[in-house]
This record gives sequence, structure tokens and C-alpha cells, in this order.
Amino acid sequence: QLQLAESGGGLVQAGGSLRLSCVDSRTALSNYVIGWFRQAPGKEREGLSCISGRTPITTYKDSVKDRFTISRDNAGNTVYLQMNSLKPEDTGVYYCAATHRFSVCAQGGDDMDYWGKGTLVTVSS
Repeated sequence: QLQLAESGGGLVQAGGSLRLSCVDSRTALSNYVIGWFRQAPGKEREGLSCISGRTPITTYKDSVKDRFTISRDNAGNTVYLQMNSLKPEDTGVYYCAATHRFSVCAQGGDDMDYWGKGTLVTVSS
């Protein structure tokens, strides 16, 4: 059973950048599809990006695909979300989640198997 932990959130001005990390301290994530999700204040959770376990397949929500990049470290233990050109509407709690099925992540992530507790990103105007 995974225990995912996100880090890297914080307060940033519009136009700035942050890099979020997702890790499980006991288990390598290389065999899992990892997704990043966001819940903005007063809104439903939305899927932002997914990365496959072995082959370098990635997906992005249209509103972030030119600004956010999902990646893994070489060992596959950590998954990152590099966020550039941040906007106030990017404010929210960011979660990483894991599954073995890429389609689950790509179709919105409702059935992801494991979730982290989230990290708060606040973008000021």
C-alpha cells in the first residue's frame, strides 16, 4: 500500500514557478501511473497531468499543457510537476495519486488507488 506525500507548494506571484514533488518513502513509484490533480477553492477536483509507469507517456489538461511539465527522476522514485507561468486561477490544493491503469488517470482520476494529502499552492495577482 502506497503512502504518497506531496511537497513543494507555497505562495508565489503570478508568472512565477513552483516544482511539486510526489514520493513514497518506502516504495518506488516506477511501477505506477502517477497523476497530479488540483482542487481550487469552491470547485471540484480536476485532473491536470498523468505519467505512465515505464514508457514516457504523458497527458495534460488543456489549460496547463503549455505551462506544466510532469516527469520522473531517473530512479522513478519521485514524480515532479514543474509549474511555470503560474496564474491566480492555478491556486488550489494539489494532490498526487497512483494507479496501475493509465486510462483511469487519463479519464479524470476518479478511481485512482492511492492519494496523497495534498500541498497548497497560492498564486497572488
